[in-house]
Amino acid sequence: MEIITHYFPHLTDHQRQLFQQLETEFRGWNERLNLVARTDVDNLAERHFLHSLGIAKVVDFAPGSSVLDVGTGGGLPGLPLAILFPEVQFHLVDSIGKKIKAVQEMARALQLPNVTAEQTRAEQLRPHYDYVVSRAVARLATFYTWIEHRYKPLAEAAPGSGLYYLKGGDLAEEIEESGLKAEVIDLKDFYSEEFFDTKKVVIVPAGPSKKR
Repeated sequence: MEIITHYFPHLTDHQRQLFQQLETEFRGWNERLNLVARTDVDNLAERHFLHSLGIAKVVDFAPGSSVLDVGTGGGLPGLPLAILFPEVQFHLVDSIGKKIKAVQEMARALQLPNVTAEQTRAEQLRPHYDYVVSRAVARLATFYTWIEHRYKPLAEAAPGSGLYYLKGGDLAEEIEESGLKAEVIDLKDFYSEEFFDTKKVVIVPAGPSKKR
């Protein structure tokens, strides 16, 4: 976990302990369910936890706000972010029941009261949230149709309300296709590891986001 404390030096001892515990729990579940590729397990902290925390380099979730993690899989990016932001409520959803079961068990083992997990699709949800996060589950144009009605009204929403989407590669064509007003931030500006050279956070503010 040294790589996480290097980039997030203000973690409390408790948070450091939780990241260590998350790695242990995640490895155990990965043996059973293949939450991430087996070849990636040796780089769990860098390629999954630190990557998830890239969102925290571009937005500071407001205390008391709510975050929806769509297509969370094994709890990414939601679980690492929930450790980092204990005063923020996280709702993690995925359509695959056994993965959600693993996420629920991990959240219980880590005693994270700010995490709920549910087997459902984003477009079937009824609650509204301040923020939406995800790790590249679909092309932006498709993904946005799932979540565009899941935001709180702007008058009620926390500062910076919107989508924070972890993607990789050249996204110009994908963003053009979506017709959305999106900002792309390179994670290599924050992390020096080679893995992050092509990794990005796509930000789409809540509210009217289509280009006129």
